[in-house]
Amino acid sequence: MSETNPAAGYAAPGPTRTLAVRITDDLRAQLDVIAQLNDRSVTEEIRIALEAWVETSKSDPKVLERAETVRAEIEREAETKRNAISAIFGAEETSKTRSPRGKQAEA
Repeated sequence: MSETNPAAGYAAPGPTRTLAVRITDDLRAQLDVIAQLNDRSVTEEIRIALEAWVETSKSDPKVLERAETVRAEIEREAETKRNAISAIFGAEETSKTRSPRGKQAEA
């Protein structure tokens, strides 16, 4: 079965990236059959399954709890870096708007 199927009606909303996944022969055979029964490519079946899994994960309490923990860690790290920059360059320097290359941005 072909990995791409323009007739399946899938138009990517933006750029796509390739993801190589190692699976057993048995799972691949099952995917082939499911794709054939649904008149879609194996790639499309995998994409649909992954999208459903991501949506399910978004409401998983354990994932949400971990996301809050990670967010708090990011905020702590950002504060530490802001404090380090202030210590190095002084409060005045950190309050100026800078471009990514470190040059003063035009207002």
